[in-house]
Formats: sequence, C-alpha cells, structure tokens
Amino acid sequence: MITITAIIRAQPGKEEAMRAALLDVAAHVQAEEPETFGFHLAQSLADPAVFTTYERFADEAAMERHNASAATARFFALGPELIEGDVILETCREFSAVT
Repeated sequence: MITITAIIRAQPGKEEAMRAALLDVAAHVQAEEPETFGFHLAQSLADPAVFTTYERFADEAAMERHNASAATARFFALGPELIEGDVILETCREFSAVT
C-alpha cells in the first residue's frame, strides 16, 4: 500500500473554497479510482486554514493515475487562488494499519 499525506494551507478567507475543491477531488476518487482505497480529508481544529489529506493506493501505478487525473489537475490549477505557501507532501509505504 502506498500513501500520500498532504498538508495544505488555504489563503486567508479561502477555507470554504478549499474545502469545496478537496471535496471535488474526493468525489472523483470515489467515482473513478477503484484502486484508491482511501481518500480522507481533515481540517485543523486549531487552525481552520490547514487541511490534511491522507490517501491510500493499491500500488505506485494507482498513485500515479490519481496524481495525473483531471480532478487533481483542476485542484492544483486553483493553487495560486487558494493555496498559501507550499503543499507539504509525504509519500510512504504503509506497513501497518489499525482499524
């Protein structure tokens, strides 16, 4: 299992637009990406401008398909309008899960 954790900061006043843009990606994942096993979104309680995604893929090919998807491209095209600073990405190989 390959995972990506992304930490994304919304520009001031753009929190709702960021939430909507991330939900658009999530809808695409649910409808079009059967090898994406999880796409979890969270918004910080301490700082509502900070969003985190946790994404789980069957393998690297599934991750690459997701990253090359139209939904991901749409999200990052909004970057200058919505995102403040750099997106922090951590790509990992999952070795344990607790449910």
